[in-house]
Amino acid sequence: MNKNVGGIDRVARILLGIIVLSLYFVLEGNLRWWALVGFVPLMTGLIGWCPAYVPFGIKTCGMRRS
Repeated sequence: MNKNVGGIDRVARILLGIIVLSLYFVLEGNLRWWALVGFVPLMTGLIGWCPAYVPFGIKTCGMRRS
């Protein structure tokens, strides 16, 4: 599992995940459970790997020089 999420993309995913998860405490009823979708961008940002990028060959992380 090679990293395919990097830099600004990771920060944006983590922030978006935290914001969406915080909606859990604001929303009421069945809508509050949709806030748990925020775990997806949060985890992909923390791990640095997005399974949706794989089929399209997308990589937002920089190339390493050896």
